[in-house]
Amino acid sequence: MTSLIQIAAEQKSAEVTDWAARIGWVVGLLLFIAFVYWLMRQGWKWRGSLQSDLPELPAVPEAPGEARLELTGRYHGSTTAGQWLDRIVAHGLGVRSRVELTLTDAGLEVVRPGARDFFVPKAALREARLDKGIAGKVLAEGGLLIVTWTHGDKLIDSGFRSDHAAEQAAWVEAINTMSTPNSTTEGTAR
Repeated sequence: MTSLIQIAAEQKSAEVTDWAARIGWVVGLLLFIAFVYWLMRQGWKWRGSLQSDLPELPAVPEAPGEARLELTGRYHGSTTAGQWLDRIVAHGLGVRSRVELTLTDAGLEVVRPGARDFFVPKAALREARLDKGIAGKVLAEGGLLIVTWTHGDKLIDSGFRSDHAAEQAAWVEAINTMSTPNSTTEGTAR
């Protein structure tokens, strides 16, 4: 019994933590994280200034016509066509958001709550396809609806994901039908 009392008497409490050093490290780490976020923001702004030659996005016309298709889902961003990692951030095209798409005879209306809405005129639509990825988002094959369109002199891919993935195939067919050049009398006397 005396040995237990001796062992208990010999034990000391743990050393007191050096709070000044610990607080210094925590503050230093928080400053480093803030600096990294600041650098990321500066990079985003720099990318936007590099893309400043992109014209303003078209506004939705007052009478866009009757809706052919409607979709709700997510907007995942826009990239330079064919370069799925070259994100376009100018004019808010890089901001992810919820989306309500409406396809009319006039074009594609993109309504984004909390972000900037835009309109893609029928003449600017080039094609649509199902793909697996766009800058910052990769899904299963065919998980994203990619709409290719022209804006200014730039060809753009915009990525959307429907709340109901089965309806994306109908969008591909409808947009590709709309963007197919009709037989016209172009180049002939009128």
